Formats: sequence, structure tokens, C-alpha cells
Amino acid sequence: MAEWAANQPEQAWRRIAIRHSTKGRLQVDILTQRVWVWLDDQNTVRQWHLVVRREVGARETIKYSFCNAASETAPERLAYMQGQRYFVERFFQDAKTSVGLDHYQTRGWLAWHHHMAMVMMATLFMLETRLAHKGAYPLLSCPDIATLLAHFLPRRDITPEEVLRQMTFRHRQRQASIDSAYASQRLANVIK
Repeated sequence: MAEWAANQPEQAWRRIAIRHSTKGRLQVDILTQRVWVWLDDQNTVRQWHLVVRREVGARETIKYSFCNAASETAPERLAYMQGQRYFVERFFQDAKTSVGLDHYQTRGWLAWHHHMAMVMMATLFMLETRLAHKGAYPLLSCPDIATLLAHFLPRRDITPEEVLRQMTFRHRQRQASIDSAYASQRLANVIK
């Protein structure tokens, strides 16, 4: 792919404006070509679009994508669809930094699914809040919302006794989990 793209004449590249960004209108140079793709797990060959995107300000930054859009799809639409990956990556960044997507310590699928459901609901709340206040605060971000919530939500001050009680409870749970793991290992050794 890289060799094919490097051998294309400069006039084959099309300059396309994808979207507005914080640094102005995002423009890219794009090449498209219909190619045949054979996936290992399928017996049929499919014809897809090869989309090659080159950054205007950094010509050495080239991204390659396959797209299964209809054959008559315009290059502008292909460039737009390829550029949507930014928003997926942005979601993961916001979910990690603002609502704790990466702060889980689970031992089973049920707990992991519960955590992910809570993260998705919190992220949805932040998105809806941003959309509701877009007119007054167009630059409102997820970290901004987290800061506002931490500052303005009423807090229940916890007494030192309550902190110690909660810590003792967590320690008992942790010790029970450790004891259970060792008991399972002992049982497995006895069965052998």
C-alpha cells in the first residue's frame, strides 16, 4: 500500500476539508482506490475502498483504511467517514480521564460489566450536559463538568470513625477473598 501511494502522481491526491477543529478547518489530501480484499475467515473476495489520507501540514503522516461503503461513494464521504475515528478516540480519552473507564479492579465479568455500564451512563450524562449548554458554553468539556460537579454537589462530611469503619469492612472483604483463594488452592492440591 505504501509503495502504491508513493508512486501516485501529485494530481491524483484530492484536497478535502473534513471538519472544523480547534486549530481551524481540518484539511487532508486523500487517495481512494477500489481493491479486492480476501479475509482469512471467509471464502469470498470482497471489493472495498482503500482510503489513503495524508495530513496537509505533515505530509509524512499517512493513514491507510479499508472501507466497505458502496462503490459509488464519493471521496469526500470516504474522507469524512475515515476522519470519524477521532471522535471514538476522544470518547475513550474523556471516559478515562473524567469518569474512570480505566479505574476498575474486578475479578469477574459481572463486576466489569457493571463498571462499564456506570462509565457509559456517566459519559452520556456529560455529553447531554455539554449539548444542553452548548450555546452559553461552547467549549465546555468533560473535565470542566467533573470539576463543577466536585465543587458544587453537596458533600456529606464523613467522620473519622466512619472512615475507619469503612476501611475495616474493606479489609475484612479483602481478607475473606484471600482466604478463599488459598482454600481453593489447598482443595485443588488435595484432589490431585
